[in-house]
Amino acid sequence: MNLDFTPEENAFREEVRAFIAENYPADLRKAQESGQPLTKEQYLSWHKILAKKGWVAPSWPKELGGTGWTPTQKYIFSEELAKADTLGILPFGISMLAPVLYTFGTDEQKKKFLPGIYNGEVWWCQGYSEPGSGSDLASLKTRAERITGDDGKEYYLVNGQKTWTTLGQFADWGFFLVRTDQNAKPQSGISFLLIDMKTPGITVRPIITLEGGHEVNDVFLDNVKVPVENRVFHENQGWTCAKALLAHERSGIAGVARSKRNLQKLRQIAGTERSDAGGSLMGDAFFRRKVAELEIDLTALEFTELRTLAGESSGKGPGPESSILKIKGTEIQQRIQELALEAVGHYGAPFLRDIGHNAGIGPDDARGLAGEYFNGRKTSIYGGSNEIQRNIISKAVLGL
Repeated sequence: MNLDFTPEENAFREEVRAFIAENYPADLRKAQESGQPLTKEQYLSWHKILAKKGWVAPSWPKELGGTGWTPTQKYIFSEELAKADTLGILPFGISMLAPVLYTFGTDEQKKKFLPGIYNGEVWWCQGYSEPGSGSDLASLKTRAERITGDDGKEYYLVNGQKTWTTLGQFADWGFFLVRTDQNAKPQSGISFLLIDMKTPGITVRPIITLEGGHEVNDVFLDNVKVPVENRVFHENQGWTCAKALLAHERSGIAGVARSKRNLQKLRQIAGTERSDAGGSLMGDAFFRRKVAELEIDLTALEFTELRTLAGESSGKGPGPESSILKIKGTEIQQRIQELALEAVGHYGAPFLRDIGHNAGIGPDDARGLAGEYFNGRKTSIYGGSNEIQRNIISKAVLGL
């Protein structure tokens, strides 16, 4: 197998690298480095630059704005974004909802929603998890009853609660799983609705996580009227959409390129000579072995991701292999975070107090590591817990 890049692929890499260097917003870079919470406008600024360039949705069909890149080009692109430590493109619209819309949506829905997703004009959030319904998502209880409004049009009246809604405080619209048949088997009575977050009856309440950040929220729906035309696919068959969306989400959660960059950062931290430690941690054979094992696992995951990209380029959507990517990808992310915190030792603790906002004491490379560690515990849970992913692999791959 020839693993060398072609001259054309190397030229593409240089083009991507130069574009990032010339166009990445300086104020966004400054905000990232300071550790300050980002505004809605900052989150979307890089998205809009990539959209104008035509690079924001590489995996979309070309006729809808996709790049038509080969799997290798997609790999190079993601790798260069990670190397440059750019802000990641928000996945909710681009890589989660959009594939559902262009696969299951009507022509009217595609025309109405895809341009706003592509251009970064509409911020989407995900309404899946509920208190008591996370890994066992099919047990969700948010109800949607079909009614006729005073205007003679058909609506769903939605009541319930969603939780862990990431960045829902910024959302313009959300995609929600709701129960439209109370008597059907759990997976058979669910529908997939698109809901305007400005609709009366929606309340977004912040959840402040352990490191002090406001990333997730509770969303309450109290007699929220949703036009029936905002349902994607057939009534009571939304689980089909949900599974397709989760497969795309799990593939993205793997974060191979970002993990490669973070592993390099870990090596730098652990390779720093510290007078209070009697040298660098990379000089310790036991720690060096843990880093080497991580690198081997990450390389294996990288090849699995490349095989998945190759399958997608031939028209095959992500399948059970997305569960493998999700399990190993999140485990590797957590191991990197654990070793990084171990590498800075007691200097990591002061920065948990006010994650990156105060100078604190100790080396700069300790800033924020404790917060990243604690926040990173969730990655093996969201998108379907890793225990559930192992069940999927045992059934769909191993036939058990």
